[in-house]
Amino acid sequence: MVIFDLDGVIYRGDTVLPYAADAVATLRRRGATVFYLTNNSTRTRESYSRKLTEMGIPTHPNEIMTSAYATALYFLENHLDGTTAYVIGEEGLVDELTRAGVRVLRGDENGPVESVVVGLDREFTYRKLLRAQQAILAGARFIATNGDLTFPVEEGKVIPGGGSLIAAVQAATSKAPLMIGKPESYAVERILQITGASPERTFMVGDRMDTDILAGRRMGLHTVLVLTGVTRAEDVESAPEEMRPEIVLPDLARLPEVVCTAP
Repeated sequence: MVIFDLDGVIYRGDTVLPYAADAVATLRRRGATVFYLTNNSTRTRESYSRKLTEMGIPTHPNEIMTSAYATALYFLENHLDGTTAYVIGEEGLVDELTRAGVRVLRGDENGPVESVVVGLDREFTYRKLLRAQQAILAGARFIATNGDLTFPVEEGKVIPGGGSLIAAVQAATSKAPLMIGKPESYAVERILQITGASPERTFMVGDRMDTDILAGRRMGLHTVLVLTGVTRAEDVESAPEEMRPEIVLPDLARLPEVVCTAP
């Protein structure tokens, strides 16, 4: 199986990256299972499926794990459906939590808050920070979708990610969140359960060493870093050992060869 990150690996913003569609098609043709794991919580799995399909990479929602969906699974598995959560995030996170039976608060609704869930929110405000801080200090759980401080978009730009917002809430509360997305193992474990794949026969392909590669190494997967996102070749040598990839590629052109010739 091959698990792909999305931002900086398959596309940047709304632009599919060179070789991505061909690499995925070749892997499928050769019998590999393909799955996608993104820390970006702004879309539902259905929305990502449509985006990938429109880019020439036909994908079913059941082949996608997002940090938003993983967070919803966490609520279900821990019998937190039916509880109330104040959510800093966009429609993808709100929709996944709502479908899991969580009562989502986003504004100034009254009532007790049992959890605060923070993901990427491109309309983040001081008012939202204040509401989250007060709820956490009053005893609410602090749950975060992912710690990515930035993510890549078109024209080589890198913009603030959900981790930047989570850091603000953490600074305001002096409390660390329960992190759901990469590099934590929760989402990867769920993918292995869903597919029945074995870690030693699974590749994690990403553009970030502190999330994608670290998650893969923690789970005993093969790790492939591509240089189409936020990481430069010179960054690899100075990275901590646990974040160093097994393989570094400039793009996805040779990935099928690497995967299919692996022992």
